[in-house]
Amino acid sequence: MILKSLELQNFRNYEKLQMEFDSGTNIIYGDNAQGKTNILESIYLGGTTKSHKGSKDREMIRFGYEESHIRITVEKGGLDHQIDMHLKKNRSKGIAINQLPIQKASQLFGMLNLVCFSPEDLNIIKNGPSERRRFLDVELCQLDKVYLHYLTKYNRILNQRNKLLKDISFHPSLMDTLEIWDLQLEECGKQIIDARELFINKLNDMIRSIHGRLSGGRETLILSYEPDTLAEELGNKLKKCRERDLKLGQTGAGPHRDDLMFSIHDTDIRRFGSQGQQRTAALSLKLAELALVKESISETPILLLDDVLSELDSKRQNFLLNSIHDIQTIITCTGLDEFVKNRFHINKVFQVIEGHVRRI
Repeated sequence: MILKSLELQNFRNYEKLQMEFDSGTNIIYGDNAQGKTNILESIYLGGTTKSHKGSKDREMIRFGYEESHIRITVEKGGLDHQIDMHLKKNRSKGIAINQLPIQKASQLFGMLNLVCFSPEDLNIIKNGPSERRRFLDVELCQLDKVYLHYLTKYNRILNQRNKLLKDISFHPSLMDTLEIWDLQLEECGKQIIDARELFINKLNDMIRSIHGRLSGGRETLILSYEPDTLAEELGNKLKKCRERDLKLGQTGAGPHRDDLMFSIHDTDIRRFGSQGQQRTAALSLKLAELALVKESISETPILLLDDVLSELDSKRQNFLLNSIHDIQTIITCTGLDEFVKNRFHINKVFQVIEGHVRRI
């Protein structure tokens, strides 16, 4: 899988942009606030329909305009495919694959498999559970369309159930309908829990090996799934929590409350790990994710490194750069010193100055 080209129109600070990428290592450098991250954001958006920064569609449209356009050409299985995405201020985005409009995001997933690593990801270990659930969902949605279906359905039912919980206090007769939503939530929740458990078990096998090499064999990192409830117990827990849910007006049980445990020698490094341990674990997690995606799709995904090297010490920089020599990588940074210092082979270099890109 190779990202061949990117075209932008009225996206962020770019009025128009056209870039062609090498199948190896592509460096995009420039001072801060020039638009480097915007390029990676558009690529990630084109592959996943979501911003890796959590931005809303209207926030990514160039100031003063109503629409933005992204066009990506990707080579997959020896054939070129075109992804077009229109962002609109007051309407849902439009997406087309090879000029044919699609109705569901699930039709796009898998067309462009991406792994993104940004400075924010270095905090995934010490941040709250929502960050770790987001990591799970983003990757599983790219790899498993069935998971995407159940997650989308689960979130819709969850919102409807929460609304019903609030409405019941004003209309007690609605209580009889709660059981229907519980059954649907249980059905979808079980599928999500099972898929997450399988994914984490696979990921755990890879992260141990990677972290062992990264720590020089001194540490063993174990990744554990912490479901709010087991799949087979979800229905019963929803019943047990019903009275509390009615008081609070929200659902207190289910996979929307899951978490991941990161431990080294039986120590929970989310709470008690040093900053160095947490950053090393985050790097191991991303490299394990990359290896698992590669194994799952039998192709090499595209790696986006968003100004992350400046956040790593030289040892972690070297380990990361040596791990991605055979992967198409697009890296943003403020300068080329770290690559010269590491004698890292660069295939293409772009410089960004105030929303204008030129090849060096």
